[in-house]
Amino acid sequence: MGSHHDNALSGEIFDDYTLLNVDELSRLCAVERTFIIELVEEGVLDVIEVAPEWRFSGTALRRARTASRLQRDLQINLPGVALALELLDELEHLRRALGNAPS
Repeated sequence: MGSHHDNALSGEIFDDYTLLNVDELSRLCAVERTFIIELVEEGVLDVIEVAPEWRFSGTALRRARTASRLQRDLQINLPGVALALELLDELEHLRRALGNAPS
């Protein structure tokens, strides 16, 4: 019965209004809870709600998955992952700004 819930949860489209706890986020990213906590400590993930437990947005799911891939595939340490995500965010922002600029 639990696996059906997991499949339904991983099949959902997550947006900024979706709230996930540490366990859900770690399960969806296939990482340990400690990795999620380290990402928060590095400033990679923002906690949306603190009490009664940490809650994260759908954006955090995308960031955590990207962070996990960077660390796994490129063996980048967490400060490097934080910097890489910051640069990717900046690149996306610039692309959007250029896309909206009048030609």
